[in-house]
Amino acid sequence: MSVDNFFQEEFFTDILRPVEPKKPASRQSASALQLLPAPAPARTPAQTPVQTPVSAIAPLPVSDPGALPEYRVVRSPRRKRSISAFRKNGLIEIHVPSRTTRREEAELVPEMIAMVLARESKRRRSDEKLSEIAQQLLNEFLPDFDERPASVTWRPMRDRWGSCTTVDRTIRISDRLNSVPDFVLRCVLFHELIHLRIPDHQTEFYAYLQRFPDRERAEAFLDGYEAGLLAPPAQG
Repeated sequence: MSVDNFFQEEFFTDILRPVEPKKPASRQSASALQLLPAPAPARTPAQTPVQTPVSAIAPLPVSDPGALPEYRVVRSPRRKRSISAFRKNGLIEIHVPSRTTRREEAELVPEMIAMVLARESKRRRSDEKLSEIAQQLLNEFLPDFDERPASVTWRPMRDRWGSCTTVDRTIRISDRLNSVPDFVLRCVLFHELIHLRIPDHQTEFYAYLQRFPDRERAEAFLDGYEAGLLAPPAQG
């Protein structure tokens, strides 16, 4: 199974490229210079505001990028003073007014990221909670399973919702799912628990998966979440 309803804005960024002043030729008047053909760079509309899609906005450079989680700064002309930050599909987005300077952004980024992480830590499910849910699922839907996971942990994963290594019985769940509704997390975890016995996705695997009652609803949620159409629970 490869999960935020955001009000989508159009984001603009002004790309200003300073134009090198032309050095006047020796002993030529200004009017004479104006008659000379302008060089190609001067004809480029370098000072025209350019609409930039959000996906093209690069994170600010920081002295130690490894110290911060993945994030991006989104500049919006609709914002006058307000600043907001939240996690969208695993990435922290920081929305600022378009007139915010780069220096101001550099000061805001660590503070806003810390706010998001603190907010998430208050409602974050622990590894112990994951193991507890796994045991509940085994008891309720897989009572015929003797297999038990050696560990169930959160992992930063961008390309999948979960994974299971059948050989050592370890299960990993993408930390992007830490804030999704309970039935969605349970469905992904149930999927991985089946892999304790069946490593592939053949007929027998789906026969077990059918036991989960909210499977179709959970998969629909995950499809929307992946496409960025559904918002995570309250961002505070």
